[in-house]
Parts: sequence; C-alpha cells; structure tokens
Amino acid sequence: MPDALPLLTPKPGELPAGLYALQTTRAGGVSGGPWASLNLALHTGDDPEHVAANRQRLEQDLGLPSPILWPRQVHGTGVISADALRAALQAGATAEADAVVSDRPGVVCAVQTADCLPVVLATADGTAVGVAHAGWRGLADGVLETTMVALRDLCPGAPIHAWMGAAIGPAAFEVGPEVRDAFRAQDPEADTAFRPGAGGCLLADLYRLARQRLLRAGVAQVAGGGRCTFTEAEIFYSYRRDGATGRMGTLVWVDPDYPR
Repeated sequence: MPDALPLLTPKPGELPAGLYALQTTRAGGVSGGPWASLNLALHTGDDPEHVAANRQRLEQDLGLPSPILWPRQVHGTGVISADALRAALQAGATAEADAVVSDRPGVVCAVQTADCLPVVLATADGTAVGVAHAGWRGLADGVLETTMVALRDLCPGAPIHAWMGAAIGPAAFEVGPEVRDAFRAQDPEADTAFRPGAGGCLLADLYRLARQRLLRAGVAQVAGGGRCTFTEAEIFYSYRRDGATGRMGTLVWVDPDYPR
C-alpha cells in the first residue's frame, strides 16, 4: 500500500495480520484556511470541491480496494454494516451511525474525528473489522461495546483486538464533573481517568476511559493512543482548539489478497 500521505498507523503486532488500518493527518490535501489541508468532511464549511479532491487523493494514494462511504455521525452508539451503509447512501437515505463494521475483504470502514477518539476493532483472525467514533458521550453510552457486539455477530467466538488512533490528550481535555459522574456511575474505576484542572474543571483521559471499557468488555488486546490532537497543531485537526477546522479519517479493511 503506498504511503505518500502522512498517516498514523498501528505498529507491527498491534492488530491482527491480514488487514489494513490507518488514521489520516491534516497534511497532504488542497484545502486552505482553517481546513488546511486534507480535510475529509463536508459539514465543516470547507469548499465542497476541495473536500472531494481530498477524498479522491486519499483513495488514489492509498490504492483503496473500494470507495470510502462515510456515515453521518451523531455522537451516538449506532453501528451499521458497510454494505447497509452503501445501500442507504445509494438510495439517497441518511445513514446515521457512529461505527461501521464489515467481514467482506476489500470493503473499507471509516469514521471522521477531530478530538474524539477513533477506535479500530478486529477479530483476532483478521476476518472481521470495525471502526468507531468515540467522543465522551458515545463512549459513556456504549459505542465501543455495541461495535463489539456487531463484530461478534459477524464472527462468533473470536477474540477481539483494538487500536486507538489520535484524540485529545489527557492534559488538554477539560470537562465538567457531570462527565466524570456519567462514567463513574457505570464503573468506579473510571474515577482514575480524571484529575483536577483549572477553574474547577476536570482533565479527562479519553484513552484510559476507552481502555477500561474495552478490557472490561473482553477485548484481548488494546494498543495505540498517546497522541494529542489539541497540542499537535501541525499534525492534527482539533475542534476544541480551533472551532472551525477539518476532520481526519480513520479507515480499516480486510486485505483481499491476504492468504487465509
């Protein structure tokens, strides 16, 4: 797979063999202003022609085996199969979901983020994959667990591995006490993901919260995380930092050429 575009990718062994996973950065596109430069989202105020050009370049440079189909994300827990997403969009319907799954080789699953946490999930045999958009609301409401249920429906009994892309880091994610209360009500251990911030705010560790949820739900291995979209302004978009900004994409698909 070509890697002309700057990408964030799992390290060897962080996900099962026989699949591809990546997160784009803000570099390598044609958008200008606050969307510079590889903005992949149409809903941010960017020129639609620039977004279309960015999406085309992404597909061409990566040599993707199928076109990327983007769900309409609503900070919920809805999961849709890539096939159902394609059918809905072809029919002109609104496809609201915050996670996409597939067990068909060569079918790309994708979500967009700009501070929220993208989480790639895959069965240990590499035959079924998914990706979830996990902001704090979706995370607290169970988007990762719902995505895992969908994967287990596709491949019953298989262990699941997870890889976390870039999100707002624990030194920058200021929240109110109601966020801590929402997580603590479900799991007392979640309290360890919060520490005092300035002005009565709390600093939340989205990576720790996601890891806790994933491990509690039975994920066999959790990798990735550790980057900060808010502080790494040259590399990542951040809605919290900039307001008007672009969106990065996180993609995963089963390699159709991998011998099984």
